[in-house]
Amino acid sequence: MNISKELFSASMVAVRDCMGVKKNEKVLIVTDEPLRTIGYALWQATKELGNDVLLVEMLPRKTNGEEPPEEVAALMKVADVVLCPTSKSLTHTDSRRSASERGIRVGTLPGVTEEIMIRCMNADYHRIAERTFALCALMEQSKAIRVTAPRGTNIVMPIQGRKAHASSGLFREKGQWGNLPTGEAYLAPVEGASNGVVVVDGSMASVGVVKQPITINVKDGYATEISGGEEASRLKELLEPHGKDGRNVAEFGIGTNDKAILSGKILEDEKVMGTIHIAFGDNKSMGGSVRVASHLDGLIKEPTVWFDEKLIMKDGKFVIEI
Repeated sequence: MNISKELFSASMVAVRDCMGVKKNEKVLIVTDEPLRTIGYALWQATKELGNDVLLVEMLPRKTNGEEPPEEVAALMKVADVVLCPTSKSLTHTDSRRSASERGIRVGTLPGVTEEIMIRCMNADYHRIAERTFALCALMEQSKAIRVTAPRGTNIVMPIQGRKAHASSGLFREKGQWGNLPTGEAYLAPVEGASNGVVVVDGSMASVGVVKQPITINVKDGYATEISGGEEASRLKELLEPHGKDGRNVAEFGIGTNDKAILSGKILEDEKVMGTIHIAFGDNKSMGGSVRVASHLDGLIKEPTVWFDEKLIMKDGKFVIEI
């Protein structure tokens, strides 16, 4: 398999710099057919570093959050570092959580493309980390987040007592995990407490770039009504099999990667600086109580964001120094 120099270089940044793979560490790469090229590029980069590396290809999962085969889950528990370039996300799975609890470092790359790897893995991850940790600290001092946006978003999400997570792109310590490429500060709002309207006008996980905004009414922590065009219908279809838990307000996140652009791949889109995202479904990975095999993020452009009374972002521009 031919790997471009640019993809190899991006893969090396992921393995060496972001995951901090050390001498004698065992590395597992879990991939599937659509992302086989990325899996192989990461395998090549790890091999170049001189580490023992195992590449496993499984059948694509049907949804974000669906568990991998039990054999793959077992392998994830015995590596030192696990990288998961897969077409559906393994981030919000019990398999990933079990590996992390054992101190294994896990980087998930759901739906990543060669273009996204090359563009976003060349960001300054030390700067992204500073920005991300600063936002997490502010969130943890706050009781509620309010977001408004030009297309009609107006929602309040209580967050008191919730731990904020920094997906900084540097997962070099035991048990650390997150997306690659990355750059977001996020948390799970308190269940059953968010109220307002979310208008997704950027992109929607498993749907892509939104041509006609999706309007989602939120009452007492759950999406109640969903309206719009074709994309709204597709979202309803995706949520249908998962019942009420699939409609749980699972996540508030704010992008911190200045290299990321709106591409239709939520892995990149939710990291775009100047945007926020709100996800529905599983929040167990973030310290919440809802476990469901679905986690769907919706991106909102040009948001104005308050942490309590403190204005953080106006029309998609940070107004604080971070």
